Amino acid sequence: MNNPQHQPNEKTFWSKFSTNTLVRFLLFAACGWVLVKVFWYFKDVVFIFTFATILALILNYPVRYLERFLKRGLALGTVIVISLLTIIFLFVFVGNVLITQLQQLAGLLLQIISSTNNPINQLQSVLATRNIPINLEAVETQIRNWFVYGVNMILGFLPNFLESYVGFIIIIVIAFFMLTDGEQIWQLILKMIPHNQRDRFAKSIQKNFIGFLRGQLLISFILSIATFLVFALLRVPFPFLLAITVGLFDLIPGIGATLGVTLVSLIILVQSGWIVAIKVLIACIVLQQIQDNFIAPRVMQSTVHLNPIVVFFALLIGTKIAGLLGVFLSIPIAGVIVSLLDIEELAN
Repeated sequence: MNNPQHQPNEKTFWSKFSTNTLVRFLLFAACGWVLVKVFWYFKDVVFIFTFATILALILNYPVRYLERFLKRGLALGTVIVISLLTIIFLFVFVGNVLITQLQQLAGLLLQIISSTNNPINQLQSVLATRNIPINLEAVETQIRNWFVYGVNMILGFLPNFLESYVGFIIIIVIAFFMLTDGEQIWQLILKMIPHNQRDRFAKSIQKNFIGFLRGQLLISFILSIATFLVFALLRVPFPFLLAITVGLFDLIPGIGATLGVTLVSLIILVQSGWIVAIKVLIACIVLQQIQDNFIAPRVMQSTVHLNPIVVFFALLIGTKIAGLLGVFLSIPIAGVIVSLLDIEELAN
């Protein structure tokens, strides 16, 4: 006779499904497919409103802080004025510095990679002195072609980026309107959700989407400052540009910091040699470990921690559907879906 105390009480994943659940799942998948098609048709509009929403969410934190001392209207006006001055400063001065350093760095790297004393030739000479018969000429040619293509693409993108200031202004204006009327817009969105699911939906968005974006921006900002200090101490050329590069790549969850550190180390290898590149690589690995093991767990403790396999799957799907925008938003969206569907097996 079976002892009921030893029978498992937990339901398996498939036992939760019924005919109605399956029909709802199929309808959900069909709606998702339609949304993907609609997204591609209105991708420019979605891009503008998405970044406007992120900017509004960021600015909402100082507004809520100032509301402790000022009325909401005065707090909104103060934040809008300060943010406008900050954006103008970043766009005019910091942007000009970044573009100038990027052009100088690209020219320097092109000159070094085309010379006969580049790191590949140095490695070839070292191998030759040790009688190691490895020919790196094909590798050198391929790397040079990739590098020239990448530099030309970046330099060709800069004029188009500078000409998109109209879209940038539209993003700022929409963000300010969202900041002013955000509560009304949020209540309108909640009305589209079934009444018995509104609280759960609101908590899931707050925890997974807003919390994740806030935490990821803070972590990337801290890593950018730390890498800038390291590059400055090691006297690496263009430390500000390289630190910004690491910080931007760090916004990509999971693998972003590794990609950024690898790219920056290769750039430093070309312009400064093996010794400096190895020092930078070691320092960046230490900073990345500090971030992953001490800073990130505390900053991101209020968000859902997804299984690494789910993270990479979401990144690939997000990139396929929405390109660069999908890279940055795929993880918080996946967190919201996992939380709403209550799939504990996909959380970590």
